[in-house]
Amino acid sequence: MSGNDHALLSLQRATKSFGGVAALSDLSFEVGEGEVLGIIGPNGAGKTTLLNCISGVHRLDAGDICFDGGSLKGLSPHRVANLGIGRTFQVVKPFASMTVRENAATGALFGSAAGRLSTRQAFAYADGVLETVGLASKRSLPVASLTVPDRKRLEVARALCTRPRLLLLDEVMAGLNAVEVDTALEMVREVRRGGVTIVLIEHVMRVIVGVCERVIVLHLGRRLAEGRPDEVLRDQRVVEAYLGEKYAGRHGGG
Repeated sequence: MSGNDHALLSLQRATKSFGGVAALSDLSFEVGEGEVLGIIGPNGAGKTTLLNCISGVHRLDAGDICFDGGSLKGLSPHRVANLGIGRTFQVVKPFASMTVRENAATGALFGSAAGRLSTRQAFAYADGVLETVGLASKRSLPVASLTVPDRKRLEVARALCTRPRLLLLDEVMAGLNAVEVDTALEMVREVRRGGVTIVLIEHVMRVIVGVCERVIVLHLGRRLAEGRPDEVLRDQRVVEAYLGEKYAGRHGGG
């Protein structure tokens, strides 16, 4: 664990199965306050299930998840959000009848319980977040007019508007071209500079190398490897289970 010495998030032998198949199996790790942790692994490794368990969408079968020293076990998603955990989803689902600004302000109205905002305050807060994610100039547009990259930015903005201490990002770079990825990378760095701890799932290795201090590789619901991105991406177990020999050859893996 990097960041400072305080573990903001802690998983203790977290286990979750669906129909007898383990999606997470005896998984333990910590995330330091202020850290950016990357979660990678092949499809079906348990990555999204992990975020779903942290955010209260799924309940663990065994083990525990603690946030800032308190257990999240049994809490509903809105209770988890009220504690200061925000998240995005792989499939973005903005409120189609609203503007960009209205979508973001919704997060500000129904997020962290640490000081409720009035409607006027929520819109003002949303304006600041939209500036952070690069959508300020499009705040009055209907969501239907947004490109896919901008919809992903809006998904991040809505999560940020809940005023989280911990932000869970689920493949927000998927489908973006190289220029769009660079812009999104800077957005993540800006969020981190604002003091938010980040756990992100990504298949785009340039993102993992570019913003993560530490990476955990999941495979079949278990931790396969953990360490600095440069170390993990050269690990032969990771190459065999996930990256493939072509990636290793291009990037000097062994």
